[in-house]
Amino acid sequence: MITRSRWQIKQVDWVEELRAAYTDPQLLLAALNLTADDVDLATNSGGFPFRVPRPFVSRMRRADPHDPLLLQVLPRADEMVEVPGYALDPVGDLDCRRSPALLQKYSGRALLLLTGGCAIYCRYCFRRHFPYAQATGSANIERAIEDVRSDRTISEIILSGGDPLMLDDDTLANIIEQFAAIGHLRRLRIHTRLPVTVPARFTDALVTTLSRTRLDSVVVLHVNHPNEIDDELTTTLRRCARAGIHLLNQSVLLRGINDNADILAKLSESLFAASVLPYYVHLFDPVAGAAHFDVSEPAARAIAAALRARLPGYLVPRFVREVPGENAKMPIA
Repeated sequence: MITRSRWQIKQVDWVEELRAAYTDPQLLLAALNLTADDVDLATNSGGFPFRVPRPFVSRMRRADPHDPLLLQVLPRADEMVEVPGYALDPVGDLDCRRSPALLQKYSGRALLLLTGGCAIYCRYCFRRHFPYAQATGSANIERAIEDVRSDRTISEIILSGGDPLMLDDDTLANIIEQFAAIGHLRRLRIHTRLPVTVPARFTDALVTTLSRTRLDSVVVLHVNHPNEIDDELTTTLRRCARAGIHLLNQSVLLRGINDNADILAKLSESLFAASVLPYYVHLFDPVAGAAHFDVSEPAARAIAAALRARLPGYLVPRFVREVPGENAKMPIA
């Protein structure tokens, strides 16, 4: 039995981890024995927030300006370079809104933007320019729930953001309960990176909510590099899997971070050891301010072929690109 005192202790843990996160790039660099000159630090963030929780920082290599975890989160001067073809809304989210907080691109499922906040702000984020202030808030969430309730063609609801696990356990439980009461819904999917950066976010209360709902619960994590997976995260994810929560992972193919078969093969092995199935490797969405992360499609195909040659099929993620207006993610290999 989960006592309230245990719940409260764990709740404080993850909230405190967020409060203790680095919000100044210079302080993060100092903790890693680096300077701004070592990493070509941007003079400003271009309006995109900066936050990195300490559990994630603990997995970074000290005095290494090329650390693959650091490069995902550090604002660099490359962000200030305008590159033709890189857009504010690269995947066409704004054209797919059924209501301010509800997106529907594909048949049978809809995506609810619960918040614009994240525990960690990845510099390659395809929604880094999304107008969250117009989309989020309780009134827009209630409107989205009513929209889903009235459409019997929707069988799966996806909670996204931002990161939906930024909401507290009670709020999430209330939202999930409302969706579970909609008879034509069968699955609940959550897209999140928060437990990767702060494993304590998977509180007993949250795991109980996800395991006891009548909906099939699927948590899609976002892990790009095997160094992101440590013993604490592995233990946490195995606990979720034992509770009956389906765990998948989606990565983004990022130049200089995970764009080779050795790294992605190790990532698949590490994920599977943590009870997570590799799901997608997304080709980079051409978002303004992040062109330096892009990997060419021929290079992506070669990496996918190399993975197929060395891994069993269930460990090979699907390499896909999201194309605005298409009725599904488009396979590239």
